[in-house]
Amino acid sequence: MKHLSVILFAAIVQISFAQTEPKFNLGFEKQTDPNALSDGWFQWGQYLPTIDSDAHAGSRAGKVASGKASGNFGCITYRIPANYKGASIKLEGYMKIKDVKNGFAGLLLRIDGEGTSLAFDNMQEAGINGTRDWEKYEITLDYPENAEIIFAAGIMVGEGEAWFDDLKISIDGQDIQELKETPLPTVPAENDHAFDTGSGILFPKLTPELSANLELLGKVWGFLKYHHPAIAKGQYNWDYELFRFLPTYFEVKNNKQRDQKLLDWINGLGEVAVCSSCKPVDKQAVIRPDHAWMNDKSIGADLRKKLAFIYQNRHQGKHYYIRMVAQVGNPEFRHESPYSKMPYPDEGFRLLALYKYWNMIHYFFPYKHLCDKNWNQVLSAHIPSFLNASNELEYEMAAVKIISDAQDTHANLWGGGDRIAEATGQYFPPVAVRFVENQLTVTDYYNPELKTSAGLEIGDVITKINGKKTEEIVQSKSYYPASNQPTRLRDVAEDILRSSEPKVDISYVHEGKEKNATLKLYTRDSLNYYRWYREPAGPCFKMLEGNIGYVTLANIRLEDIPVFMDSFQNTKGLIIDIRNYPSNFVVFGLGGYFVDEPEPFVKFTQGNTDHPGEFIFGEPLAVYPAEGYYEGKVVVLVNELSQSQAEYTAMAFRAGHNTTIIGSTTAGADGNISSIQLPGGLRTAISGIGVHYPEGKETQRVGIVPDIVVRPTLKGIREGRDELLEKALEVINK
Repeated sequence: MKHLSVILFAAIVQISFAQTEPKFNLGFEKQTDPNALSDGWFQWGQYLPTIDSDAHAGSRAGKVASGKASGNFGCITYRIPANYKGASIKLEGYMKIKDVKNGFAGLLLRIDGEGTSLAFDNMQEAGINGTRDWEKYEITLDYPENAEIIFAAGIMVGEGEAWFDDLKISIDGQDIQELKETPLPTVPAENDHAFDTGSGILFPKLTPELSANLELLGKVWGFLKYHHPAIAKGQYNWDYELFRFLPTYFEVKNNKQRDQKLLDWINGLGEVAVCSSCKPVDKQAVIRPDHAWMNDKSIGADLRKKLAFIYQNRHQGKHYYIRMVAQVGNPEFRHESPYSKMPYPDEGFRLLALYKYWNMIHYFFPYKHLCDKNWNQVLSAHIPSFLNASNELEYEMAAVKIISDAQDTHANLWGGGDRIAEATGQYFPPVAVRFVENQLTVTDYYNPELKTSAGLEIGDVITKINGKKTEEIVQSKSYYPASNQPTRLRDVAEDILRSSEPKVDISYVHEGKEKNATLKLYTRDSLNYYRWYREPAGPCFKMLEGNIGYVTLANIRLEDIPVFMDSFQNTKGLIIDIRNYPSNFVVFGLGGYFVDEPEPFVKFTQGNTDHPGEFIFGEPLAVYPAEGYYEGKVVVLVNELSQSQAEYTAMAFRAGHNTTIIGSTTAGADGNISSIQLPGGLRTAISGIGVHYPEGKETQRVGIVPDIVVRPTLKGIREGRDELLEKALEVINK
């Protein structure tokens, strides 16, 4: 019996080990959501990857198929943090292909770090195509010391189908599933906790002289942060070095003493070696670094000379505080603590927030030159509001105020604005409102059953709220960051009837008559509340009268595209509604049907961590034709609800040969978002790359300019008409 017990125990141990899930789901077997990819896997490229039961082992495999979107590529991709050391890395796995032509299929291995791709192979040179049963393949690369992310993928380029299964990654011959992660090396900046509980800074009375000194300090502090080699290497916690320096800086009596303090501070950071790899401003730069502030006559010659020397010998390569996102190029602001335990930061942290934001915009915002205000003058204008903020609400408002100066619809207070939300109110109206012909107009009921109690009809115009004229309220709400006025009004309308009380008194115009009423408000969770637009029910496409197709991108699925494009192939025209935010990325998957040859539609500007403030153009990006070119007219509908990806999508569709864009000014905020953390747990963002048409024309703030301008009218709203859709039908039927 004793021997039997041992045997049974050993069997149980073996079974339990066999059932232990691997760290990484490289065999596709774990799939929590049956309607999604296996856990951890995601899409790269234009083709929609799927999970298929035709597996090499187990019950699942990854699959990439071209469908009718030929001429592009697709990957099913897995991401692993590169927390390992070694000299070489190998990816091996099984692949099966069917009818692959005009391209190839293979495994893909990419190692990223320092904002770029450090090592890469996708088996293109092997030229694997045609039809093949399951075979094993492998890729071996040198493993970079500065690796940060490992990407493993199956790729299919051109036409056909490819299956992938049982991937394995090994480093120096050891399976990554069994390797222990290597702790990342620390730098001195990460071990400095001197001011974790507060800066201890108390500001003297703010005089014009102190304000001017603080403005100069903020610009010097930010310049050193992004240029000085010692700071770039993480040798200093630059936030806390500000707090160490400020008390002595308050003691200066004149500009000469001020300059000497700054020189001593800079010299204390260590000697800066002559840089042999620092390049001058690129001749093709569309935006050049702006160091005009260094030439201010109030700054002494010695300090100007020192700053110029650091600029000429600035840091190159991996930077502790900033990098560009690989393959995209938008800035990633690194090691920026949100200091969330300080909901109302002390004086030092409030000044730090101002310095951080101003310099991030100054060196890495691709649209700074489009701001109405000269950014060099913005810092001094905001010093009083940050230093004098007497409570958390005033601090949040100070942050929103400078964010609004960036005039970017992506740039708002997206996190940490608790006191602003509290002041705006927790009660919401039962009606959706929108500015139509510059008048606050009722456009919908969140809950139809509340129509009677609301006492308002669609098309009624609200003229006063709690006795104050609507236009006066709009003017007072100056802290709504937006790229343009229509988008600002869009966001103001969302909050204008909110209140901390469960009711508001309103005056409104109904059928030409002025009326007064008390409007009952509700908590948000008691309403079928939506922001900007209601999500549509049912499929994303339908056939309209007159043999015209209609597609909304609000709930489009990638697998819908070949279905409706087949059914719409012989229609007179196709209307694509992007008065929403696309639920999926369809720029190439759908846009390819509207071109019969590759059509460039966009090019980007990208910043440069080796030369902060410099932006250059990349090569234009094109839409490639799909199988089944659509020959009918294409009409795209846009308005102020069309933002970011919606605008980018409209640009791609505009490249089509028979495309007309109808509507009004879009949100004017395009490009991948870069997140920004500020003290007190505040979170904002910016448009991180410059998005331009191939000829260089900008879209930021301008938005997608329609070919035919159509805006809703009060008459149309009251009659329940969609005037943009009517115009689209007219254009197609002409």
